[in-house]
Order: sequence, then structure tokens, then C-alpha cells
Amino acid sequence: MSSFSPHFQAALEKFDAANAEDPNQEADATGQTWPKELLYGHRMSACLTRVAPEAPETVHLAARCQHIRRWSIPRQSFPMDRVGYHQWRNTLKKYHAEVAGQLLAEVSYDPPTIARVQALLQKQQLTRDPDMQLLEDVICLVFLEHYFLDFARQHPEEKVIDIVQKTWGKMTPRGHELALQLPLTPDAQALIAKALA
Repeated sequence: MSSFSPHFQAALEKFDAANAEDPNQEADATGQTWPKELLYGHRMSACLTRVAPEAPETVHLAARCQHIRRWSIPRQSFPMDRVGYHQWRNTLKKYHAEVAGQLLAEVSYDPPTIARVQALLQKQQLTRDPDMQLLEDVICLVFLEHYFLDFARQHPEEKVIDIVQKTWGKMTPRGHELALQLPLTPDAQALIAKALA
């Protein structure tokens, strides 16, 4: 990361300042409370640095702003069905790309770099773009490590198994290998084993 542009740290600070405005709070493993999307951004950066520190600067930027200002477009603002869920997700992707683009321009990133980060946030060319696939692996790893058990407690087992299978399907073989090395609770491990059986 030492070879990244001089704008990199300023961009992370901009992303963090935007996400620090999240009114929703969440505790980390130590019990410290954070604005929810600020914590998510830091978890994404930490995971990417752990599994692929050599990833391009644009991937590190996209990881940190993956959910930027996500609370601004609540799930309830769309129909609470499958179609509504996909509309919400697609609207969010465009919104995250737009907000990230504005903040990157404010710290003087050039248009090609901004466009690349925006493409990554919108998951363009997912299966054909190794950087996008790496970012997707990180998204899935962060979900499994930090959010899966809470999700599992709130939904019936068949839905949880379906989500694990869909998550697994989005990951690379290396992502699968890394997922199986996560420090998961026995409950989470059992659910994942059931989904993959």
C-alpha cells in the first residue's frame, strides 16, 4: 500500500467521515460501538489487506466505500418482496458509485480511477474481472465472519442454507478455502457444513 497515490489516505478519510454519519450503531468484537457502515468499511479494508494486500489501489478504495451512506436508502423504501429487494440493491449500487465518485473527485483522483472504482462498486463484469471477483470474495468473507450468525438467528434454517449456497456460488475456489479457515462459532460452522453437504 506504500506505493499508492498521495490521494489514497485522503479518500479513506472522506469515506470514513461520510460513513461516520450513520445513525445506526453496531458493536465490534471488543464491545466498542461504531456507526454501522463505518465499522463495515473498516472490516472490508482489514479483510482485503489480510487476504490480498497486493490488490490494486482501486480495489482497496472500492472495499472501503462498498456501503457508503447505505442507510440513506432504506430497504423499506421498496416493496418488501424479491423484486423490491433487487430494485433496492440495484439502486444502492448506483448510489454508492455516485457518492464515491464525488468524494474521489474532491481529493483529486483522475477520471479513469474514479470510473474504475465506480465499475467495481456496481459489480460490472463480475465473473470476467479478477479484481471484481476478489472484491466479491472479500464481501462474502466479511459477511460470513461478522454478519452471518446474526442473519441466521433471524431467519428460518432453509433460507439461511439457501443464502450460504448463493454466497458460496459467488466465490472463487480461493475464497472458499479462506472461508473455511475463518474463526467461526460451532453453530455457524454447522450451518455452513449443512449448506455445502
